[in-house]
Amino acid sequence: MLTPPNVTPDFRAEAQFLIADLSALRRELHQDPELGNELPRTQARVLRALQGLPLDVRTGSTLSSVVAVLRGGAPGPTALLRGDMDGLPIAEQSGVEFASTNGAMHACGHDLHTAGLVGAARLLSAHQGDLPGNVVFMFQPGEEGPGGARPMIDEGVLDAVGAPVDAAYAVHVLPGEPGVFTTRTGPILAGANDLRVTFHGRGGHGSQPHHAVDPVPPLLEFCQALQVMITRRFDVFDPVVASITTLQAGEVLNVIPPSASMGASVRALSRSTTEAFPQFAAELARSIAAGSGCTAEVDWRPLYPPTINDDAEGRFVMDMLAQTFGSEHVVEATAPLMASEDFSYVLQEVPGAMYFMQVSPPDVDPETAPSNHSPYVLFDDTHLGDHAASLATLAFAHNARRI
Repeated sequence: MLTPPNVTPDFRAEAQFLIADLSALRRELHQDPELGNELPRTQARVLRALQGLPLDVRTGSTLSSVVAVLRGGAPGPTALLRGDMDGLPIAEQSGVEFASTNGAMHACGHDLHTAGLVGAARLLSAHQGDLPGNVVFMFQPGEEGPGGARPMIDEGVLDAVGAPVDAAYAVHVLPGEPGVFTTRTGPILAGANDLRVTFHGRGGHGSQPHHAVDPVPPLLEFCQALQVMITRRFDVFDPVVASITTLQAGEVLNVIPPSASMGASVRALSRSTTEAFPQFAAELARSIAAGSGCTAEVDWRPLYPPTINDDAEGRFVMDMLAQTFGSEHVVEATAPLMASEDFSYVLQEVPGAMYFMQVSPPDVDPETAPSNHSPYVLFDDTHLGDHAASLATLAFAHNARRI
């Protein structure tokens, strides 16, 4: 039977008593960011923050992950809540008193994600006896790269209770009007891929290009043609973004280099587009190279697949957030973002949804606030109570409605 929504505890009210502790944890994490899949100091702080809770806790063997399982007092399904923990190799310039000084920065809000997930664990643990089923808390390294979700899946996070997880949820902070949640059904974030193309020619003296095979002109032609290819080979309603971010050739002004290369970040929203792009790019590169007497080497590396919310779970998230925080604080996104997330690997295996929470400080104009990944980005941790309450509410309500 379906349990009435009012069975879910008032986690929002209860979370107000956690804000000071969660803010202190967030700021401790913010001052000492770590990168990639090896986060020993972050892992140790999470383990300390979870001490005393009725959780089965284990750490990863190939990465600094933490998996904590809360087993409820009644039979039921299992919900998974994910929080990522890693920072970025960015020198912080935010000016906050707890800024990092180690050359890395929590410029994407993962310090809030970690503290918020600790808060959700505390809220749900206080209601263990009333909780139907189980909740898995997934503290994940490496979201910014090389990717921690896939290794955690390989190590069994989706079967941590001894049976498959039934639904998965994650929240990501963004600058914007404080306290507003956004999500949608279907694609919510794009997949990420790396494209590298190298044109090989024959080097020579800069004064005698006719005695060389210059790879620079076909490289430049390819970079321009790539953008035209996107508009002519792909449906405008299944968008692709290719940002050329590196160009490399010679280093001496009077020398024609033997090779020249480019690199691009390619974002796409569907599997079909992701599979077609490297084929089209290779055809284009090789045809341009042939016309210039060069050869082309194409390297395509998929990183993360598109993040696709389950339709039913996406609608459930919007309904529960509106019920908990008020419909005026929930906005259905009209389109996905072209950024990427490796929570996509979880959603490939389990129905669920990712949603966003806007948390710009009150003295920052949401319209001009620096974005995620900026050295100037600012997030207000006074919203950590609602952050934690949103996760706890979704997990409890999911399990209650499935009894």
